[in-house]
Amino acid sequence: MSLDPVRFSPKYSPLHRLANNLRSDTVAGFLLILAAITALVWINSPLGDVYENLRSVTFGPESLHLNLSLETWAADGLLAIFFFVVGNELKQEFVHGELRNPRRAMLPIVAAICGMVVPASIYALINLNSPETIQGWGIPMATDIAFAVAILAVVGRGLPPALRTFLLTLAIVDDLGAVIVIAIFYTAAISLLPLFGAALGVALFGYLQRGKGLAAKLNASALPNWIVYVPLAILIWVLVHESGVHATIAGVAMGLMMRTNRQGDEPESPSHHIEYVLRPWSAGLALPVFAFFSAGVLFDGVDEVFTDPAGLGIIAGLVLGKIVGITGGSWLTTKVTKAELNPDLKWIDIFGMSQLAGIGFTVSLLITELSFADSPEHLSHAKAGVLIASLIATLTATLVLSLRGRHYRRLATARAGSGDEGGK
Repeated sequence: MSLDPVRFSPKYSPLHRLANNLRSDTVAGFLLILAAITALVWINSPLGDVYENLRSVTFGPESLHLNLSLETWAADGLLAIFFFVVGNELKQEFVHGELRNPRRAMLPIVAAICGMVVPASIYALINLNSPETIQGWGIPMATDIAFAVAILAVVGRGLPPALRTFLLTLAIVDDLGAVIVIAIFYTAAISLLPLFGAALGVALFGYLQRGKGLAAKLNASALPNWIVYVPLAILIWVLVHESGVHATIAGVAMGLMMRTNRQGDEPESPSHHIEYVLRPWSAGLALPVFAFFSAGVLFDGVDEVFTDPAGLGIIAGLVLGKIVGITGGSWLTTKVTKAELNPDLKWIDIFGMSQLAGIGFTVSLLITELSFADSPEHLSHAKAGVLIASLIATLTATLVLSLRGRHYRRLATARAGSGDEGGK
């Protein structure tokens, strides 16, 4: 991909300074949380109908089945940008970083699987004798990666970077698992032809960066690379959406196909360049807009949530199931396999991170809609259950991870002081 010469200039405009601020996970986290709080307050205010009408506005070409609501465009379209950035970051970790070690890469993957199976099992046990609600077993499986990463950025100052990598890997595997569950158990049919076309598009997307054959001619031409890559990315997204698979998977797939090594006289790899370009758009536009349209959940029926097995199963699954599945599954994996925890981390860090994984929101709410489309009462209680569980997970994780961040900052200060004394 062509490189932005402005980035390598010693002078930066105010626009560039704003973009650099938006590359901070902390700034992005605050924007996302602010947008979510705004949505929650608005929908539960006397002007709640205005909010509902706003996110229900539809636009897009009907012929392509893309006449979607603003809420759907935000969750399926804009969020694909965020998933691309995350997939691209994971690719860098798998090739050059923490996840290059198979023993460490295995741990968050197994943790993600356990973090899906245990919450679903807890829900199923609670709803075993309730045929009207048992179909919601998939709701507590999902972790909302956008909110989880944002909260970690805000409260986790001082925590080892390895914990964020663990969370990113876990959440991506979790989302892929949730999409598979939706495709098999909550979707009437998957269109294989568009899915096959999307797979070919992703393969072409990866090939064009390899610097050989057609790719070499493209890179050597005067044609700006975005003229090729952007339409191809849009086509891939449209095909994935048309297939019935959650369209954000297109973002993950393309992110994982990015080339992370430099070729020739490139000052940086396409992977690092595109992350530099897209991260401000992800943090400043995609995530806040997604949060604004997704977080608007009514508090109606909150007092009845704990008497409805659906609501109770969701809360128990997200709050307790994620902790038991992720922490317990990770610990057990290190005992029975060669997988290992990063030496920079302690199990209390994984415990705090597993609490954060109890934030459900987007995919959980999507499965809720699919599970209780014909049962308005259970639908209301289930949505409230997702909201309550996510709030509990946020508060408890904030407490644990804030304390751990403070601990690591004290350690860093002590080491710096010791180093200073040794240098005198």
